[in-house]
Amino acid sequence: MSRFERLRRYALILRDRAERRVNQAQNYVRANQNYLLAQGRLWIGRATFWLAGIAVGLAAVGFALLTDEAADLFRTMAKAYPWLPFLLTPAAGAGLLWVTRNHFRGAEGSGIPQVMAELKRPAGIAWRPLVSLRIAFGKVFIGVAAVGAGFSFGREGPTVQVGACLMSFIGRLLPTTLRIQQHHLLVAGGAAGIAAAFNAPLAGIVFAIEELSRSVESRMSGVVITAIVLAGVVAQAFLGNHNYFGYVSVLGETRDLLQTILLCAVVSGLAGGVFARMLVLAAVGWTGRLAGLRAARPYVFAALIGLLIAGLGWASGGLTWGSGYDETRALLDGYESVPWYFGPAKFMATVLAYLTGLPGGIFAPSLAIGAGIGRDLAPMLTGQAIPPTVMVLCMVGFLAAATQAPITSFIIVMEMVNGYSLVIDLMATALIASAISRLISRPLYLSLAENMIRQQQPSPPTAPTGS
Repeated sequence: MSRFERLRRYALILRDRAERRVNQAQNYVRANQNYLLAQGRLWIGRATFWLAGIAVGLAAVGFALLTDEAADLFRTMAKAYPWLPFLLTPAAGAGLLWVTRNHFRGAEGSGIPQVMAELKRPAGIAWRPLVSLRIAFGKVFIGVAAVGAGFSFGREGPTVQVGACLMSFIGRLLPTTLRIQQHHLLVAGGAAGIAAAFNAPLAGIVFAIEELSRSVESRMSGVVITAIVLAGVVAQAFLGNHNYFGYVSVLGETRDLLQTILLCAVVSGLAGGVFARMLVLAAVGWTGRLAGLRAARPYVFAALIGLLIAGLGWASGGLTWGSGYDETRALLDGYESVPWYFGPAKFMATVLAYLTGLPGGIFAPSLAIGAGIGRDLAPMLTGQAIPPTVMVLCMVGFLAAATQAPITSFIIVMEMVNGYSLVIDLMATALIASAISRLISRPLYLSLAENMIRQQQPSPPTAPTGS
């Protein structure tokens, strides 16, 4: 046999083997076609959901950076031109409210009530959406502009709505067979938003259970935790792995611990309860001339509120403008650096800002108000507790009273100040303050969500009157 024949025979053998392999592969694909397609759709769905979690983290980072830059720019301009806030803040109040009402309906307020209302949406009833990409854009744009005009707002609550909007939108891109329930997507997006905003993953999980969904199914728990992890990793990659307020030394000899906890809980609980009641009444039960002015001339009312906020900020040396983060940090570093009137002034500025109906949250301002209350109580507790401990207890007390979410509140504060040594003290203060608040006011977010649901549902037809 010639060499050519041997090569030809060898080539034929290789061809036969290749054909057999191809046939085997084709038979395997035919036999397992449904399985392979299902696995492909599964991984596409997972990648899409992971993209949603990453998007929430990026949105939280962008929102934080833009808000901080806007607040710093406003303070710089106000120092250089003291008259500027008296023009900019009223004009921004009226202008931003017009933009909100005409282009971004659903973006007003904190954002948490909108997510809660969507979670309670009655089946089969069509209403104006409260979570969408348009609303998310408006929430960020107007929220940043409001803080940049001196309004006392935070970004953490709005980040909850932004997270829910993004998760809901991207969730619709999932394959039909793998589509996650809208309820699960909203909870996951909101929880991821709060976790990324505070760099507090445990707070995100607890917030999902305590505020957004009273029960978490096993399937939902995986969705929520995955979203929190992805959003948290992105936030830490850009902003760093550090506590919200840095490291705060809360260690020190604390005598008469029960007296310290009770005083902080009672005072902050009363203040937080009044704060929550004022915000609830402003939304659902406010009457009188001012309420009539707000209903008849909302833009004039917003401008007048802006003028008051500008005057309050000028009188306090700029302490009441913005979220209150810098002032809270300064208080925790040394309470003598911030005057005694910061807490009451911040309280008034935040209530006034909320009355406008502009997009903005109350988490960060509530923490600042609580720190201000603690600053005023610290001299009374000299020798019993160090000032940072008193301020941290009042922060958790006021936040728990304002939101009536004690578990979320103490975990947020514990994570943001690295206060694990105070976990029992924080829990006790939050529970007592929340209980006191319930005697004064209905739950803030739940009341606002119920009011939104009532506004969304069509009114019953009026019966014809007889002649």
